This record gives sequence, structure tokens and C-alpha cells, in this order.
Amino acid sequence: MAWLYLFTAGVFEIIWAFAMKQSFGFTRPFATTITIIAMLISFWLLAVAMRTIPLGTAYTIWTGIGAVGAFAVGIWFLGEPVTPLRLLAAALIVAGLILMKLAS
Repeated sequence: MAWLYLFTAGVFEIIWAFAMKQSFGFTRPFATTITIIAMLISFWLLAVAMRTIPLGTAYTIWTGIGAVGAFAVGIWFLGEPVTPLRLLAAALIVAGLILMKLAS
């Protein structure tokens, strides 16, 4: 169950990162509110997952899900560039996440 909490925390990290971008420096109240709520949920789920999963593993996977997820959201919804080097970087993060999970 802890891994489900951790994965969900990572999804909420993606949500708050996207909402933060949409808040335009916290000048849009709705997007700012979504950012704060998603952050709180993400942190809470991460804390719950850390009851079972070691700190280094949980934090690395949480930030990795957020980083790769925000990268993908940026491409799909914000029209950010897709380059071979950016794709390689994302693939290396995913490879690191898989290795971290296997090492746990």
C-alpha cells in the first residue's frame, strides 16, 4: 500500500507543478489554490509512504515521478520542445527510478 501512496504523491506533485505554472507567479487565485492543495496532499501522501519505505528511496522516487511527469505535461499540454537530449535525460531518470525500486 505504501507504494500506491508514493505513486499517488508523485501524481499530485505533477499536478501542483502544472498548477504553479498556470498561476503565473501566484497571481491567479484558482491556480494558486490548486497548487497549495495539491502540494499538501502530495506531502501528506509522501509522509504516509515514508512510514514503510526508506527515506532515500521514497524521496528519490517521489521527485523522479514529479520530474518526469512535469516534463511530459510540459510537452503534451504546454508545447515544450521535444529533443533527443531531453528525451535521453528523462529516460535516464526513469532508469534511475527503476534501479532505486529494485534496490529497495
